Amino acid sequence: MSKAFGIVNFSGNHIWVKGLQPYRPIGAFSFLGRYRIIDFPISNMSNSDIDHIQVYIRRKPRSLTEHLGTGRHYNINSKRGKLRILYSEDGLDNENIYNTDISAFRENMECIEREPYPYVVIAPSYMIYSMDFDELLQTHINSEADITLLYHSVDDANESYLNCNVLNLNRQKGVLSIEQNRGTAKNRNIFMDTYVMKKDLFIELIEKAHKISSMYTLADIVNAMCSTEDYDVRGVSHRGYFAAITDFNSFYKANIELIDFKTARTLFDEDWPIYTRTNDSCPTQYYETANVKNSVVSNGCSIEGSVENSIIGRGCVIQEGAVVRNSVILPGTLIGKDSHVENFVVDKGAKIIHANDLTGDPENPGYVKRQDTL
Repeated sequence: MSKAFGIVNFSGNHIWVKGLQPYRPIGAFSFLGRYRIIDFPISNMSNSDIDHIQVYIRRKPRSLTEHLGTGRHYNINSKRGKLRILYSEDGLDNENIYNTDISAFRENMECIEREPYPYVVIAPSYMIYSMDFDELLQTHINSEADITLLYHSVDDANESYLNCNVLNLNRQKGVLSIEQNRGTAKNRNIFMDTYVMKKDLFIELIEKAHKISSMYTLADIVNAMCSTEDYDVRGVSHRGYFAAITDFNSFYKANIELIDFKTARTLFDEDWPIYTRTNDSCPTQYYETANVKNSVVSNGCSIEGSVENSIIGRGCVIQEGAVVRNSVILPGTLIGKDSHVENFVVDKGAKIIHANDLTGDPENPGYVKRQDTL
């Protein structure tokens, strides 16, 4: 049994995925044809024996609440386990300066105070990685730190992760500050928006942040604590696959790069399953004219055309003569006869039946709107 409860936090105002996000929160994005992005933090918690989980939703809650349901498909303990979906009144409004995670935590303070565990593990809903939070919690306890932050070292921070925060560390892995990645250096420690601390300290930081500024976020108040001698804030390095869905290109890139089996093995482990809501449908049907190479194809599809280096979501139809290459096709999409789709993200339920050629730039992929017809 874990000593902590879990919080899955929403993304900040600085993160926006064009096209996809107006319809649903990032956590509800379809990923690899089968999963939703929020499946990864919740599965990490479930596998770490954290069975009290609070999920905070910022806006457009319908698709995410439908997917989460009671949370039983995440293998949460059926007797004592609980998954709660929480949001603030500010979160129901459009994006504004008051729509912060601190605001959401304060409005749901009673739920936080009632949790019977002494520690809290906070993870983001827009990052994809595998992590044993029980091991991270034990590392935190053994270090006797006040706050432990998880980070991932990268060598392309000048081009990627530009909407993420970075940790500045001393030689003892103490956190000196948290700042936005401005792309000024290649090698940076990307902050994974993952915190471990005592519940009482978490409540204390929420109240301190509110008193300082109504615009403060949890990252802001933790950064302020790093500059004082009263708090010991430590960083712990993460190993394995890591992706941050902070813009449209990062969503496309994360899907495409996990087609590679060797890359996928750094995220998926048979001893560390990623749970999701199941969809009982028939297997994909491949016709004689189908030609599928190096792709991830979900169940319930009908494929008569060619698919190469692409992600095909559930229930898609690729008609005869159609070519799909280097693209991410979300569930329920129709790619019509003799259509050519390359370097594109096609949103859920779209129909490509009149447009014969959709070719995007590999560095700046194109997008077809949800339920749109081209």
